[in-house]
Amino acid sequence: MERIGDDMMFEEILSRLPAKVVCQFKCVCKQWCYELSTPKFVLIHTRRVSNLLQKKLLSLNENTIVVDDIVYGNLEVDTRKVVTFPYDVEPSFLIIIGSFNGLILLCIRRTDANELVLWNPTTRWFKLISDDYFSHYFGRHDDTGGMYVDEHNDLKVLHINCFTGAVTARVYSRHNDSWRKLSFLKGCLFGSNFYSWSHGIYSGKTIYFTVSNYWIPPGECNIVAFDVISESFSILRFPERIQAPWHCCSIF
Repeated sequence: MERIGDDMMFEEILSRLPAKVVCQFKCVCKQWCYELSTPKFVLIHTRRVSNLLQKKLLSLNENTIVVDDIVYGNLEVDTRKVVTFPYDVEPSFLIIIGSFNGLILLCIRRTDANELVLWNPTTRWFKLISDDYFSHYFGRHDDTGGMYVDEHNDLKVLHINCFTGAVTARVYSRHNDSWRKLSFLKGCLFGSNFYSWSHGIYSGKTIYFTVSNYWIPPGECNIVAFDVISESFSILRFPERIQAPWHCCSIF
Protein backbone atom coordinates (compact mmCIF):
# COMPACT_ATOMS: atom_id res chain seq x y z
CA MET A 1 0.00 0.00 0.00
CA GLU A 2 2.82 2.42 0.84
CA ARG A 3 4.49 1.74 -2.53
CA ILE A 4 1.28 2.32 -4.45
CA GLY A 5 0.57 5.75 -2.94
CA ASP A 6 -2.70 7.56 -2.36
CA ASP A 7 -2.91 9.04 -5.86
CA MET A 8 -2.63 5.63 -7.50
CA MET A 9 -5.08 4.08 -5.04
CA PHE A 10 -7.86 6.66 -5.38
CA GLU A 11 -7.43 8.02 -8.92
CA GLU A 12 -6.47 4.84 -10.79
CA ILE A 13 -7.97 1.95 -8.77
CA LEU A 14 -10.97 3.03 -6.72
CA SER A 15 -12.19 5.42 -9.42
CA ARG A 16 -12.87 2.41 -11.67
CA LEU A 17 -15.28 0.78 -9.23
CA PRO A 18 -19.09 1.08 -9.39
CA ALA A 19 -20.58 3.99 -7.47
CA LYS A 20 -22.29 1.69 -4.96
CA VAL A 21 -18.95 0.06 -4.07
CA VAL A 22 -17.30 3.48 -3.74
CA CYS A 23 -19.94 4.49 -1.19
CA GLN A 24 -19.16 1.35 0.80
CA PHE A 25 -15.44 2.16 0.82
CA LYS A 26 -16.22 5.53 2.41
CA CYS A 27 -16.85 3.62 5.64
CA VAL A 28 -13.25 2.33 5.82
CA CYS A 29 -11.91 5.39 7.62
CA LYS A 30 -12.21 9.17 7.76
CA GLN A 31 -9.37 9.67 5.27
CA TRP A 32 -11.01 7.43 2.67
CA CYS A 33 -14.35 9.12 3.22
CA TYR A 34 -12.70 12.49 2.59
CA GLU A 35 -10.67 11.36 -0.44
CA LEU A 36 -13.65 9.64 -2.08
CA SER A 37 -15.79 12.78 -1.63
CA THR A 38 -13.43 15.36 -3.11
CA PRO A 39 -14.51 17.12 -6.34
CA LYS A 40 -11.39 15.75 -8.07
CA PHE A 41 -12.28 12.13 -7.34
CA VAL A 42 -15.95 12.66 -8.24
CA LEU A 43 -14.91 14.15 -11.58
CA ILE A 44 -12.52 11.28 -12.39
CA HIS A 45 -15.08 8.68 -11.34
CA THR A 46 -17.94 10.18 -13.36
CA ARG A 47 -15.72 10.36 -16.46
CA ARG A 48 -14.86 6.67 -16.16
CA VAL A 49 -18.48 5.73 -15.57
CA SER A 50 -19.60 7.69 -18.65
CA ASN A 51 -17.36 5.53 -20.85
CA LEU A 52 -19.05 2.30 -19.77
CA LEU A 53 -21.47 0.51 -22.07
CA GLN A 54 -24.03 0.46 -19.28
CA LYS A 55 -26.05 3.65 -18.87
CA LYS A 56 -28.89 4.65 -16.61
CA LEU A 57 -32.25 6.20 -17.44
CA LEU A 58 -33.96 8.34 -14.80
CA SER A 59 -37.70 8.95 -15.08
CA LEU A 60 -39.83 11.35 -13.06
CA ASN A 61 -43.25 9.88 -12.46
CA GLU A 62 -46.08 11.54 -10.59
CA ASN A 63 -45.15 10.07 -7.23
CA THR A 64 -41.87 8.18 -7.76
CA ILE A 65 -38.42 8.55 -9.32
CA VAL A 66 -37.36 5.44 -11.23
CA VAL A 67 -33.90 4.45 -12.50
CA ASP A 68 -33.54 1.82 -15.26
CA ASP A 69 -30.35 0.28 -16.64
CA ILE A 70 -29.57 0.53 -20.34
CA VAL A 71 -27.12 -2.14 -21.50
CA TYR A 72 -25.85 -2.06 -25.08
CA GLY A 73 -28.74 0.22 -26.00
CA ASN A 74 -31.43 -2.06 -24.54
CA LEU A 75 -33.65 -1.13 -21.59
CA GLU A 76 -33.33 -3.65 -18.75
CA VAL A 77 -36.75 -3.49 -17.09
CA ASP A 78 -35.87 -6.17 -14.52
CA THR A 79 -33.28 -3.90 -12.91
CA ARG A 80 -35.68 -1.01 -12.27
CA LYS A 81 -35.12 0.77 -8.96
CA VAL A 82 -37.01 3.48 -7.11
CA VAL A 83 -34.72 6.22 -5.76
CA THR A 84 -35.39 8.91 -3.19
CA PHE A 85 -34.76 12.58 -3.89
CA PRO A 86 -32.67 14.28 -1.17
CA TYR A 87 -35.33 16.96 -0.60
CA ASP A 88 -38.87 16.39 0.62
CA VAL A 89 -40.62 17.31 -2.62
CA GLU A 90 -42.99 15.50 -4.97
CA PRO A 91 -41.42 14.40 -8.30
CA SER A 92 -44.13 16.36 -10.13
CA PHE A 93 -42.48 19.55 -8.85
CA LEU A 94 -39.09 18.62 -10.36
CA ILE A 95 -37.81 19.61 -13.80
CA ILE A 96 -34.75 17.98 -15.34
CA ILE A 97 -32.63 20.61 -17.09
CA GLY A 98 -29.71 18.47 -18.15
CA SER A 99 -27.27 15.67 -17.32
CA PHE A 100 -23.52 15.25 -17.58
CA ASN A 101 -21.29 12.32 -16.57
CA GLY A 102 -23.73 10.89 -14.06
CA LEU A 103 -24.81 14.24 -12.63
CA ILE A 104 -28.33 15.58 -13.10
CA LEU A 105 -29.29 19.25 -13.00
CA LEU A 106 -32.80 19.75 -11.66
CA CYS A 107 -35.05 22.63 -10.75
CA ILE A 108 -37.41 22.45 -7.78
CA ARG A 109 -40.53 24.48 -8.46
CA ARG A 110 -41.79 26.13 -5.30
CA THR A 111 -44.44 28.74 -4.65
CA ASP A 112 -42.06 31.25 -3.07
CA ALA A 113 -38.73 30.59 -4.83
CA ASN A 114 -37.31 28.00 -7.21
CA GLU A 115 -34.14 26.08 -6.44
CA LEU A 116 -31.46 24.57 -8.66
CA VAL A 117 -29.88 21.30 -7.50
CA LEU A 118 -26.99 19.15 -8.69
CA TRP A 119 -27.70 15.50 -7.93
CA ASN A 120 -25.99 12.15 -8.46
CA PRO A 121 -28.72 9.50 -7.99
CA THR A 122 -26.15 6.70 -7.85
CA THR A 123 -23.90 8.07 -5.10
CA ARG A 124 -26.73 10.14 -3.54
CA TRP A 125 -24.49 13.21 -3.58
CA PHE A 126 -26.31 16.52 -4.04
CA LYS A 127 -25.69 20.23 -3.79
CA LEU A 128 -28.00 23.24 -3.83
CA ILE A 129 -26.46 25.81 -6.18
CA SER A 130 -29.26 28.36 -6.67
CA ASP A 131 -28.98 31.89 -5.32
CA ASP A 132 -31.38 34.84 -4.97
CA TYR A 133 -31.61 35.15 -8.75
CA PHE A 134 -33.90 32.10 -8.90
CA SER A 135 -36.65 33.77 -6.87
CA HIS A 136 -38.92 34.27 -9.92
CA TYR A 137 -40.97 31.58 -11.62
CA PHE A 138 -39.14 28.88 -13.53
CA GLY A 139 -40.75 27.75 -16.80
CA ARG A 140 -40.12 24.63 -18.85
CA HIS A 141 -39.55 26.57 -22.05
CA ASP A 142 -38.21 29.76 -20.49
CA ASP A 143 -35.18 28.35 -18.69
CA THR A 144 -32.59 25.86 -19.86
CA GLY A 145 -28.96 24.99 -19.30
CA GLY A 146 -26.15 22.48 -19.45
CA MET A 147 -23.00 21.30 -17.72
CA TYR A 148 -19.36 20.97 -18.71
CA VAL A 149 -15.82 20.75 -17.33
CA ASP A 150 -13.35 23.51 -18.18
CA GLU A 151 -9.61 23.21 -18.82
CA HIS A 152 -8.93 23.45 -15.06
CA ASN A 153 -11.18 20.43 -14.31
CA ASP A 154 -13.76 22.72 -12.74
CA LEU A 155 -17.37 21.59 -13.13
CA LYS A 156 -19.43 24.42 -14.61
CA VAL A 157 -23.21 24.80 -14.83
CA LEU A 158 -24.64 27.01 -17.57
CA HIS A 159 -28.07 28.51 -16.88
CA ILE A 160 -30.04 30.48 -19.46
CA ASN A 161 -33.11 32.41 -18.38
CA CYS A 162 -35.69 34.11 -20.60
CA PHE A 163 -37.72 36.65 -18.66
CA THR A 164 -39.64 39.73 -19.80
CA GLY A 165 -38.18 39.45 -23.32
CA ALA A 166 -34.52 39.38 -22.22
CA VAL A 167 -32.06 36.47 -22.18
CA THR A 168 -29.73 36.21 -19.19
CA ALA A 169 -26.87 33.71 -19.24
CA ARG A 170 -24.99 32.79 -16.08
CA VAL A 171 -22.40 30.15 -15.24
CA TYR A 172 -21.80 28.45 -11.91
CA SER A 173 -18.35 27.29 -10.79
CA ARG A 174 -18.25 24.35 -8.42
CA HIS A 175 -14.69 25.22 -7.42
CA ASN A 176 -15.59 28.79 -6.45
CA ASP A 177 -19.18 27.95 -5.44
CA SER A 178 -20.41 31.14 -7.11
CA TRP A 179 -22.28 32.43 -10.17
CA ARG A 180 -21.00 34.75 -12.88
CA LYS A 181 -22.95 36.57 -15.59
CA LEU A 182 -22.02 36.00 -19.26
CA SER A 183 -22.50 38.18 -22.32
CA PHE A 184 -25.29 36.94 -24.57
CA LEU A 185 -26.00 37.63 -28.24
CA LYS A 186 -26.91 41.26 -28.83
CA GLY A 187 -29.95 42.17 -30.87
CA CYS A 188 -31.57 38.71 -30.85
CA LEU A 189 -35.19 38.23 -29.79
CA PHE A 190 -34.80 34.75 -28.30
CA GLY A 191 -36.07 36.00 -24.94
CA SER A 192 -39.54 36.59 -26.38
CA ASN A 193 -42.46 34.38 -25.40
CA PHE A 194 -42.69 33.36 -29.05
CA TYR A 195 -39.50 31.27 -28.74
CA SER A 196 -39.04 27.90 -27.09
CA TRP A 197 -35.63 26.63 -25.92
CA SER A 198 -34.56 22.99 -25.83
CA HIS A 199 -32.27 21.35 -23.29
CA GLY A 200 -28.54 21.70 -23.90
CA ILE A 201 -26.68 18.95 -25.79
CA TYR A 202 -22.95 18.72 -25.05
CA SER A 203 -20.69 17.66 -27.94
CA GLY A 204 -17.12 18.53 -28.83
CA LYS A 205 -16.54 21.30 -26.25
CA THR A 206 -19.81 22.95 -27.29
CA ILE A 207 -23.32 22.99 -25.80
CA TYR A 208 -26.07 23.25 -28.43
CA PHE A 209 -29.61 24.54 -28.00
CA THR A 210 -32.44 24.61 -30.51
CA VAL A 211 -34.53 27.78 -30.34
CA SER A 212 -37.82 27.53 -32.20
CA ASN A 213 -40.49 30.10 -33.00
CA TYR A 214 -43.99 28.72 -33.30
CA TRP A 215 -45.75 32.05 -33.81
CA ILE A 216 -44.34 34.82 -36.04
CA PRO A 217 -42.83 33.69 -38.36
CA PRO A 218 -44.04 30.12 -37.77
CA GLY A 219 -41.51 27.34 -38.15
CA GLU A 220 -38.39 29.47 -37.61
CA CYS A 221 -35.62 27.33 -36.05
CA ASN A 222 -32.19 28.35 -34.83
CA ILE A 223 -29.26 26.64 -33.14
CA VAL A 224 -27.52 28.53 -30.34
CA ALA A 225 -24.00 27.20 -29.71
CA PHE A 226 -22.09 27.85 -26.49
CA ASP A 227 -18.33 27.37 -26.70
CA VAL A 228 -17.18 26.07 -23.29
CA ILE A 229 -13.58 27.17 -23.90
CA SER A 230 -14.25 30.84 -24.72
CA GLU A 231 -17.61 30.85 -22.90
CA SER A 232 -19.20 32.70 -25.81
CA PHE A 233 -22.42 32.25 -27.80
CA SER A 234 -23.04 32.05 -31.55
CA ILE A 235 -25.98 31.29 -33.84
CA LEU A 236 -26.03 28.44 -36.34
CA ARG A 237 -28.79 28.57 -38.93
CA PHE A 238 -30.69 25.47 -39.93
CA PRO A 239 -30.10 24.57 -43.61
CA GLU A 240 -32.86 25.51 -45.98
CA ARG A 241 -35.32 22.72 -46.57
CA ILE A 242 -35.60 21.50 -50.16
CA GLN A 243 -39.17 21.36 -51.41
CA ALA A 244 -39.69 18.20 -53.46
CA PRO A 245 -42.87 16.83 -55.07
CA TRP A 246 -44.34 14.08 -52.96
CA HIS A 247 -44.33 11.56 -55.83
CA CYS A 248 -40.55 11.93 -56.25
CA CYS A 249 -39.69 10.91 -52.69
CA SER A 250 -38.27 7.47 -52.04
CA ILE A 251 -36.19 5.57 -49.52
CA PHE A 252 -33.28 3.38 -50.69
